[in-house]
Amino acid sequence: MSAHTAPPGPSAGASRADLVADAALALLAERGMRGLTHRAVDEAAALPQGSTSNVARTRQALLELAVRRLADREARVLALHELPDPRAGLAGLVDALALATHRALTRNRALTLARYELALEATRRPELRAHFDTAGARFREQLGALVTAMGSADPARHVLSLVAWADGLMFSCVAGTFHAEVPSLQEVRSGLRELLGGMLGGGSDS
Repeated sequence: MSAHTAPPGPSAGASRADLVADAALALLAERGMRGLTHRAVDEAAALPQGSTSNVARTRQALLELAVRRLADREARVLALHELPDPRAGLAGLVDALALATHRALTRNRALTLARYELALEATRRPELRAHFDTAGARFREQLGALVTAMGSADPARHVLSLVAWADGLMFSCVAGTFHAEVPSLQEVRSGLRELLGGMLGGGSDS
């Protein structure tokens, strides 16, 4: 996939479970947690009544299914396979992360909103929290390996700062005070260049 190719759509090659999970994520973004019911998922997915219950009998099971599908779809948005070789330098990492962040703010805005709904629900459901945290570990580990290879003096702290910066930007522009303003890809790139340049000592690398 090239740098300017959008990730596959939500139901590309989807199984019945994927269709249910995609409908659940869409409902979470549109109606919030209160709007997520088995009947509503059946209707949103255009499936016979009872189909969602056959795939995920309880609400907890439905939420866990949504979290797993969220992880799969966000992996495509983040394009983990496109993260650069450390030898590409600071500019390569900035470009890759900027593109992933901008995708989350534009084409995949609803998916980002669904993630925040699930994250808040996970604070009240320990079982869901375990699934949610496991889903996010892969990206953090890969990002940690990258910044380590690029000379980070404190990879764990730098990964936390990067993720917090991206999450803060996405929340502000999707659900917060800047929800009506979407930064351009170049603006996201500039912010990341400043942040990563300070961390890795390459502020002049563009």
